[in-house]
Amino acid sequence: MIIGVIAILITVLVYIGSRAFYRRFSYPFTLPLLVGTIILITIMLLLEIPYETYYIGGRWLELLLGPAVVALAYPLYRQLDLLKKYFFPIVISVSVGAIVGIISGLMLARIVGVQEEFIFSLVPKSVTTPVAMDVALIMGGIPPLAAVLVMVAGIGGVVMAPYIYKWIKVKDEIGRGIGTGCASHAIGTAKALESSEKEGATSSVAMTLSAVIVSLIGPMIVYLFI
Repeated sequence: MIIGVIAILITVLVYIGSRAFYRRFSYPFTLPLLVGTIILITIMLLLEIPYETYYIGGRWLELLLGPAVVALAYPLYRQLDLLKKYFFPIVISVSVGAIVGIISGLMLARIVGVQEEFIFSLVPKSVTTPVAMDVALIMGGIPPLAAVLVMVAGIGGVVMAPYIYKWIKVKDEIGRGIGTGCASHAIGTAKALESSEKEGATSSVAMTLSAVIVSLIGPMIVYLFI
């Protein structure tokens, strides 16, 4: 009980500090999630705290992940008319994005020559953590590894997205939202909401649709390639 409370307090304090740092130095690579994760890992390594011990409190925070994701539906509701107007372009774009995400991950894994368990854990890397862990488990992957890869994809996408959009000159809010939601799920959606409600709403839709598409066709694509 005490260990769990201490873990929660440390996590919350690190996040508050990281967020204050981000407000002062607002760059993609100073995101609170990225900086906070690095600080927490450093603390655990220096104090030799096993992950299992930290997770006693961490799992309580994890329980809040579900309601936090559901809360993303509010901006989606406020932009409902816009989403109806661009329904088919959004569905087609997200479908292409989800399929490309799966195939590109598989091709990279084949080139590197990793084991099948890693491949099965890699496929759902671009969807939310609860969905990714279930998909990985069904295909024979390792759910905790899938959760780590989801986090890497989310943070990596958020850090690189501004530079990529600038490089390929993507300025449209809907296009940026779809790209972010497909590649960086809830982490990217939270960042997209900082840009605008329209970008955040389309990112939320892309994240949800991508989760459904990856869950349905991900296993089929994997078995075609392996």
